[in-house]
Amino acid sequence: MMIANDIKYVGVNDHEVDLFEGQYTVPNGMSYNSYVILDEKTAVFDTVDAHFFSQWHANIQNILGSTVPDYLIIQHMEPDHSANIANFMNLYPNAKIVSSAKSFAMMKQFFGTDFADRQVVIKENDTLCLGRHTLTFVSAPMVHWPEVMVTYDSVDKVLFSADGFGKFGALDIEEDWADEARRYYIGIVGKYGMQVQNLLKKAAGLDIQTICPLHGPVLKENLGYYLKLYHTWSSYEPETEGILIAYTSVYGNTKKAVELLADKLRENGCPKVVVQDLARCDMAKAVENAFRYSKLVLATTTYNADIFPFMKEFLHHLAERSFQNRTVGLIENGSWAPLAAKTMRQILEKCQKLTFANTTVTLLSALNDDSSRQLDALAQELCQDYLAQRSETADKNDLSALFCIGYGLYVVTSRDGGRDNGLIVNTVTQVTNTPNRIAVTINKSNYSHDVIRKTGIMNINCLSVDAPFEIFKNFGFQSGRDADKFADMEALHSDNGLAFLSRHINAFLSLQVEQYVDLDTHGMFICGITESRVISPAETMTYTYYQENVKPKPDTAAKKGFVCKVCGYIYEGDTLPDDFVCPLCKHGVSDFEPL
Repeated sequence: MMIANDIKYVGVNDHEVDLFEGQYTVPNGMSYNSYVILDEKTAVFDTVDAHFFSQWHANIQNILGSTVPDYLIIQHMEPDHSANIANFMNLYPNAKIVSSAKSFAMMKQFFGTDFADRQVVIKENDTLCLGRHTLTFVSAPMVHWPEVMVTYDSVDKVLFSADGFGKFGALDIEEDWADEARRYYIGIVGKYGMQVQNLLKKAAGLDIQTICPLHGPVLKENLGYYLKLYHTWSSYEPETEGILIAYTSVYGNTKKAVELLADKLRENGCPKVVVQDLARCDMAKAVENAFRYSKLVLATTTYNADIFPFMKEFLHHLAERSFQNRTVGLIENGSWAPLAAKTMRQILEKCQKLTFANTTVTLLSALNDDSSRQLDALAQELCQDYLAQRSETADKNDLSALFCIGYGLYVVTSRDGGRDNGLIVNTVTQVTNTPNRIAVTINKSNYSHDVIRKTGIMNINCLSVDAPFEIFKNFGFQSGRDADKFADMEALHSDNGLAFLSRHINAFLSLQVEQYVDLDTHGMFICGITESRVISPAETMTYTYYQENVKPKPDTAAKKGFVCKVCGYIYEGDTLPDDFVCPLCKHGVSDFEPL
């Protein structure tokens, strides 16, 4: 396989393996990827699993012919990629190994030698010139071992990404990338979301046109799709709106309750309901789905004053992988002392940002009228936002939505022609209640100001405390004149035809402009309410909460200059120019403060 004119694929497919890392089923096998760059100096990237040395070496010889490799670049020391280091070095006695100091320490452990006289030790931002190609090395600790480095070739704009962007499955099998990449990521890398986020930030500064992972296909097209999924997975945000019901059942009574709940969830508008029996399904697939969907229902029996073993294993997998940012419902069953709900909560105590449903369903051996009513209440609670989002089931005159207005942060949506638009504001106020009127103040320089003046309508999306920083970047750090802010976001529409957010809001109000007040730099829109929906009971995002909990803390160590109070951008220098505008959020000098 040719990656570029000078870059060739020399990896292998493994259809003999049944369990990857001794635990993950791989019905379509695995690939162990290795690459060669042909230049004045020749470099081989990583080796393959021990069982495939002969095939791998033959692949290298087919590419190199009589050429002798100069370097073996080792990015990751896990044995499926490093097992043949000693074999390679014996075959090519003049080759040198390029790797991190931590990798050489591991080589000593695996092979009894660290090849001290043949080492090229690299660290963050070191380079290696092969001739036409110059490689830059980027550290990626805990993605997913501490020694990992990734490599960037600036000539062909290739990122050799180690285990990043890998997937289960051999390369001679066609299958959907996301399904097996998700199961691979959540199972193997899922615990290290922060470290993956750090690597993505580094990658954002590189012009990448091809990604060469150590497992799975080489990625050349639509790289934004893969990068977006990795951002979603590593930030622990739900990928798909829906509910996973994970259960165990001894005699079938818990299963009956689960099946009944699944029907009720579908009736109440849940867009996707997935049911998995933990005793019979692929556990890694169940864990993957828990991270994929926005809500989770756990149903199990009290067992030996604990919970059923498969449920216990499942919950420990979630906790070990930093499960967070989800709504969780609980169903317990017990014939004399139901303890399952309490036990499940205790296991998940160390998980962050979990919201437990107010309704806990308790079965006493089997379903009865009381537990059936509890199932109704749980379904209603879990589907409150879905019911409110659907035009046909929403209460469009729920004026308790007004209580979601405070000194908060809001996404104001509008529509110019055929395109939805939105911006972040913190200037929304209820000014009268007979009738109910809302004042919204918007800077005249904002594109939304002109759109709303022309159309006379807007929606106020009341952000909730689960809104991630990406929402603020998307709606606050770019202009609708230049960017389609809903291009990569699912938008729902209210009766006035305007968008409202499907996630991260607790209410929205549709407004009709009744009066406009010119405030020099800003315009104030006095509006009547045409529709108001409460989406969830979540707390409203305040400006203070955003500053303290959402906005990333800037790295100010050993820096001198000024920091933007809105987005955290740092301007380094003794003096901030009077006309300086933040390149990220477009705010001026009044929103900067000295470090």
